[in-house]
Amino acid sequence: MRVTPCQAALAGAISLNLLLLFCAWRGPGRSPASCRPPRGVPGVTVLLRDFEDFDNDLAGTARSFASLPVPVLVAAEAAPYPPVPLPAGVRLLPLRPVADQPPPLAHPELHVRTRHVALVPDGTRAVPGLLERMRDTLERGPGDTRLVAAPVGSVPLRCLELQLEPRVWTARYGTGAPGVCRAVEGTAVLLLRTRDLFALPFPLARPVPTAIFVQAVLRGWGLRVVPAAFPASRRPPVSPHNHWKAENLAESRRRRLMRDLGIKREVLADGRERWYGCGKETARCFGTVHARTPQYLLAGRWTPPCCLRALRETARHVVGALEAAGVRYWLEGGSLLGAARLGDIIPWDYDVDLGIYQEDMGKCRWLAAAAAGEPVEDAEGFLWEKAAEGDFYRVHYSRSNRLHVDLWPFYPRGGVMTKDTWLGHPQDVEFPESFLQPRVPMAFAGFTAMAPNNARAFLELKFGPGAIENPEYPNPDVKRLGQD
Repeated sequence: MRVTPCQAALAGAISLNLLLLFCAWRGPGRSPASCRPPRGVPGVTVLLRDFEDFDNDLAGTARSFASLPVPVLVAAEAAPYPPVPLPAGVRLLPLRPVADQPPPLAHPELHVRTRHVALVPDGTRAVPGLLERMRDTLERGPGDTRLVAAPVGSVPLRCLELQLEPRVWTARYGTGAPGVCRAVEGTAVLLLRTRDLFALPFPLARPVPTAIFVQAVLRGWGLRVVPAAFPASRRPPVSPHNHWKAENLAESRRRRLMRDLGIKREVLADGRERWYGCGKETARCFGTVHARTPQYLLAGRWTPPCCLRALRETARHVVGALEAAGVRYWLEGGSLLGAARLGDIIPWDYDVDLGIYQEDMGKCRWLAAAAAGEPVEDAEGFLWEKAAEGDFYRVHYSRSNRLHVDLWPFYPRGGVMTKDTWLGHPQDVEFPESFLQPRVPMAFAGFTAMAPNNARAFLELKFGPGAIENPEYPNPDVKRLGQD
């Protein structure tokens, strides 16, 4: 049977639509690349990602590498402004969608056809054969090698150890042994297999080196360093204003990256720390707690370190205010348990509990003001208020950040300490006043607080035998320790 041109065109259109339907049927989570021919072209694609719009050497860097020749791509949220005259053959991949335009090239992996990709920092100059040397180092290295770095400029790279502690939201850097790097310090070209790069959840996040190193460590990838260096371009000094802009942008990008990677604290190789979590002017890192089980426990994590730091600061402040006013207080509940077990807040706790003698409340002006029904902010920005749930009080880290210390007013009745509000927690029970006669000092959260005179007996009365030696989450019916 003879096929007319019209019938052939119709058959082609139907085949194309069937292919598109097949792609859609495979699910929205599938990469569009699954419906394209597999990537397998030998060679290295140069990808330029880390640069500033207002001050860059993008054209010179692109021109240098395009002369090798290798494919050169520039990935950016939008076209740089001021405009950059890119050399012929160098393509711009805009990553940010625009409402009134067709979809952008939001899947840069579809435009990298080579087996390997090099992430090249702005201001780097090409060296013939060096990318190929890096590629050979990657392919001939041990089985876990997935990443190769080469320095840019005359300063050699410093090898760093990198340990990630996801449960406590922390990344720790240390000095790495030669040849045993998990990260490097210094400006570097990074080369890896294209399939590895675009299998990462944040393949082009900035700053690129930090994003790649952290994600590589989470996957157990090995890193090797090539000593041969790429030259750096000679550029005029950066103006003070542009330097200020670059520093601010770098800080905001790093904070956004750490939020996405679930890191709230970095411990640097020299012992300094960088913090990325909540502070005095922000909301706390977790929402309302239900069934005494914070959301982070359900996610297999413990209290964010920034929250623990704020709780320690709040507890120290409250204890100082109570002692200065002559209010008798003591560590209660889980806070006493943490003091007895660790000398600190329990690593997964979300507040601090103190008992106070109800008759002493009027001695502290902040507590007296809160008891009168008005939240009051003290001179250091801590907010004192009556709890909505009953007759007890809270001191918040700030108006914005509601991390808090709970103050529970007890009074003696027939030799037993009791109170007016009970929240139904198993450990929320009366106890003999003899535990407070006398109170004794105990190390807690970096300072000394007052505590019942027999912490073990007090805690076993409240939590049961072996409470100190057998840690457990606040509500084991929801999540048990060891189920992470």
